[in-house]
Amino acid sequence: MTNPDDTLLYKKKHNITINDIQHSLYYYFDYDERSFDINMPFQHFHSFYELMILISPQAYHLVKGIPYSIRSGDIVLLRPSVLHRSEYQKGAPSKRLIIGFLYPPSLWGMPETYQKLFEPFYSPLPIFRFPSKQQQLINEKLNRIYRYSFQDEEPELKSLIVHGMFVEFLYTLRQLAPFNTYTNEPLKDEASQKIYTIANFIHNHYSEELTLDSLSREFYISPYYLSHQFKDVTGYTLTQYIQMTRIRNVQYLLLNTKKKISELAEECGFTSFSQFNRIFQKYCSQSPSEFRKDGGGNSLPTIL
Repeated sequence: MTNPDDTLLYKKKHNITINDIQHSLYYYFDYDERSFDINMPFQHFHSFYELMILISPQAYHLVKGIPYSIRSGDIVLLRPSVLHRSEYQKGAPSKRLIIGFLYPPSLWGMPETYQKLFEPFYSPLPIFRFPSKQQQLINEKLNRIYRYSFQDEEPELKSLIVHGMFVEFLYTLRQLAPFNTYTNEPLKDEASQKIYTIANFIHNHYSEELTLDSLSREFYISPYYLSHQFKDVTGYTLTQYIQMTRIRNVQYLLLNTKKKISELAEECGFTSFSQFNRIFQKYCSQSPSEFRKDGGGNSLPTIL
């Protein structure tokens, strides 16, 4: 007998929205599909937590420069500020569920309790894949929210019920985390694997001095080979990639801290403030102060 929770329920373009990004409590469930033609050019971040669950057979997800091969049912967990992007396959559009959520800073007077629920988002491995029994439990919690979303209900009550159901989902995910069976498949192309390792190094050391020569020495690779291979694999020159990674991190800090812009530039690896302003203007088409004032375009930046 087929279990109704063997699969994740899905209806194209269905969404569930609780409040908006300006409110302390925010949820957005987006059931939709994406195609190869609209893959994002560079990694982006959010100021909220995000989950991506693939419903179609296969895709890739880059997290801090590392490509992860994902298949149907895999869950990508992304905490705020983490740079990432999806890469969908050519052919038929890929179905997926995206869930974004944001809780108030006080966490309703229970900060330590809620932080425990967020622990899977801080796992060294950002992808979760479960055996069928555990996957059914995950689907059950999410399908319950999906079914409830079609019911007529007072908005205030609906917000509370969806929140309660989602907290139960987070608790289940945390309890099942030890059952995670995901292991990333190494790329067959060793040269590409090396370049992605260097890209991840940039994400983890963007605040430090990074140059073609220093990275060549760090990874025992010739500057000429690194320069050409990096562009072939990522689509960006090494300098562009370093600059965009730094700018992305400055963007996040502009939106989520009150520090001086000059401090943020220095924290993110820029040694010259005038150079930082030029590079920010080049990639964002506005100044850092304008970006902060504008809220990064409704706080959902996909600038680069």
